[in-house]
Amino acid sequence: MEPVSSNVAGPPRTSLSEYVVQVLRERLATGQLAPGEHLRETELADELDVSRGPVREALAMLEAEGAIEIRRHRGAFVSVLTSEDVDEVHTLREAIEVLAAERAATRMSEEHIAELDRILAAMKVTSGSVEPQEAVRLDLSFHDVMYDAADHVRLRRVWRSIRSQVSFFLYTRNVNFPDFPTVGFPEHKELRDALCSGDPAHARSAAAEHLSGAYTRLSQLDLPSRREATRRRRASS
Repeated sequence: MEPVSSNVAGPPRTSLSEYVVQVLRERLATGQLAPGEHLRETELADELDVSRGPVREALAMLEAEGAIEIRRHRGAFVSVLTSEDVDEVHTLREAIEVLAAERAATRMSEEHIAELDRILAAMKVTSGSVEPQEAVRLDLSFHDVMYDAADHVRLRRVWRSIRSQVSFFLYTRNVNFPDFPTVGFPEHKELRDALCSGDPAHARSAAAEHLSGAYTRLSQLDLPSRREATRRRRASS
């Protein structure tokens, strides 16, 4: 395995497992870890100067996000994103996000609006370049505010259940289409204005339109079908 070439300073400012997650996320974002690549606990622990426990915890976190898959008796492997994965997560997210936007449009508080504007200001200054993970953080933070404003406990639970997968997909989108500095602010500004309009129908329509951009970009990638990905995995076993 190649030595660490990330900007993540060595262990750790948070927990050891979070440090390992940060390193692996950056490698995923920069292509240092290829789809289907085997992640060996012992090698990662030695390289990052941590015990196997934090590595195992980090791999479990990344599995929950959909970034890796852990195969019984074989270990952890970088996930192969399939066309069905993209379609399923997009359609589920759209179903809950239009509801969140519709509800938020009549429930936005001054605090919610101020937080959206703070995030938008951070997005605006990314013109030029932004690391994929920072783009994901800003993107998801914006949508977290919308779900909070929707004031629907079960809706927030569903969002949390897919948030890590959305994070992985946005990561992939930002690596392959590094246009967040030019589209991140204006696209989210349009959604912000719709959410603050007080018009549920307008907010609902804006949310659906907003999601279509990321879906269109991911759909342009040459992704295997789920059946093809399974066939390749078995052939390499």
